[in-house]
Amino acid sequence: MSRSRWISSLILTFSIPLVAVAAAFASDAGTQYLIALILVWSIFAVGFDLVFGVAGILSFGHAAFFGAGAYVYAVLTLDYGVSGLAALGAAVAMGTVMGALFGVVTLRVTGIYLALTTLALAQLVHHLVEVKLKGITGGTDGLAGVPRPELFGIDFYDDRMFVVFVAAIFFVLMFANAVMRASPFGEVLRAMRQNEVRVEQLGYDVRLYKLSAFAISGGYSGIAGGLLGALVMYVGPEMTRWITSGDVLIMTVLGGRGTFAGPVLGVVVFEWLKESVSGYTEHWYGVLGIVFILITLYMPGGLIGLLSRLTKRRAQPRRPRRADAERASGRSSEAA
Repeated sequence: MSRSRWISSLILTFSIPLVAVAAAFASDAGTQYLIALILVWSIFAVGFDLVFGVAGILSFGHAAFFGAGAYVYAVLTLDYGVSGLAALGAAVAMGTVMGALFGVVTLRVTGIYLALTTLALAQLVHHLVEVKLKGITGGTDGLAGVPRPELFGIDFYDDRMFVVFVAAIFFVLMFANAVMRASPFGEVLRAMRQNEVRVEQLGYDVRLYKLSAFAISGGYSGIAGGLLGALVMYVGPEMTRWITSGDVLIMTVLGGRGTFAGPVLGVVVFEWLKESVSGYTEHWYGVLGIVFILITLYMPGGLIGLLSRLTKRRAQPRRPRRADAERASGRSSEAA
């Protein structure tokens, strides 16, 4: 990673949570909730992008990591009286372990076969949660009354303070993401996305890097699931459905896969469209689907790619048009 990109990553790491907190304290309760929701999904999308955008591995299994983290948080806090912070740590651990397990199972497959394998595994987890383990998970009813974390007597049931809490976690994870992307580990993942065979020929253990990417991504997904359960104070089987993996995929592509801030921008646009369009029609997801298709076809770099092209175009000196050049030449000859 170049020095300028590293600096811009650090600036974004600091500025995004600060802007979120400032906006939360200057807005109403509904907007505060939406900001917290965007931060939580941004953590999920950033973790997903490590596998999808950086390493170039398409996975439909992240709903399993996300939902597992949510259920671990809910069960530990509701049934065992574990503190919210400890339960979030357990959610990270569960997501990491599940990510590693998915990575192990999919080591021998690539491309579309890997994507379908992760989808099948995620559907298995969903079935376990909804049917086989309903005595623990609540089945289709889910688990209601999930408590929010407690820290230094701060009231996290106040959405403004919960935004501060999530923003602090977001900052730590975004900083870790920036460090990973700038490290040799991130460089190898990017090289794998370009040419996995070549990377293996250079002596790198591609399987180990895949496994590590899945595990780290699973940890991000797990804590995001736990935070969402705390935010909405409910955990249900819909969190483990394949559509959750589809949502985070759409968010990442909208913003720009493989870019530092793209997943975050994608979450903002996704949630904004959802809030705006759902007020006019119940078929808002179809509108999002059309937007997704258009961006895939005409803006493969996502919104970040579009902004980058526009910025570069403005920065370039404007070439004189032929008519302007001819007029300038005419004035010169008249003056002579």
